[in-house]
Amino acid sequence: MDHFPTNWGRPRHEGFDAYGTFPIHQRPTNGPKDAFKEGIERTQQPIVTGTSVLAIKYKDGIMMAADNLASYGSLARFKDISRLHAVGNNTIIGAGGDMSDFQYIQTILDDITTEEFTAQDGHSLGPAEIHEYLSQVMYARRTKMNPLWNALLVGGVKDGKKFLAYVDLLGTTYSASTLATGFGGHLAIPLLREAVEGREDTLTEEEALRIIENSMRVLFYRDARSLNKYQVAIVTEAGVKISESLKVETSWSFAEGIRGYGAQTQ
Repeated sequence: MDHFPTNWGRPRHEGFDAYGTFPIHQRPTNGPKDAFKEGIERTQQPIVTGTSVLAIKYKDGIMMAADNLASYGSLARFKDISRLHAVGNNTIIGAGGDMSDFQYIQTILDDITTEEFTAQDGHSLGPAEIHEYLSQVMYARRTKMNPLWNALLVGGVKDGKKFLAYVDLLGTTYSASTLATGFGGHLAIPLLREAVEGREDTLTEEEALRIIENSMRVLFYRDARSLNKYQVAIVTEAGVKISESLKVETSWSFAEGIRGYGAQTQ
């Protein structure tokens, strides 16, 4: 017996089956599939995402920070994720947005780093070259990823020059002494600009760490998709160093004195 309703006769509407519940053009089939085509599809609806990445210039190089949370929608699902990735000896990237896209970007960057090493021509890719490459890759694949979610910060030091720049899938690229993705672009940038701009060549590493920590604390207080665990990447002429997970010290005792919401009106 044929149990499929559309085979019993003409449906009420050519676009739907007899029950009106499944568009015909989307009906799953058991026919052969192009496995290669399925394998290269990128994320269209981000599921596991990371929030803000912060980066600043200081006297000796570039400092970048990102928390360790990857949220599954609204669920704080993965709390030990690194969103900072070293590329070669003098470049660091930080990703905000979909984590599967970031994993793909890590793969292609590792591939070109290997190719550059095996060439043995005495040259290496610097942060400016990595940024240019990523701007082309991300823009070219803007139809395969979700442009509203993905943004990268690229920083590094090469030949005594500090480089810090932003790139996303909308074709936006720019450089500044203070950068941030996600909510950090609204909450942390004013703090970073006030503390850093004009002091890029005198700011010590200890002062830069305090600025980053304070900004990460503000983000944890205000951004529901953030976490109080974070990592800091430091790039100098000596190379790239990514810290272990650090913890922001916070205090919520002030909440006891807040009145005016819910049942607390006195």
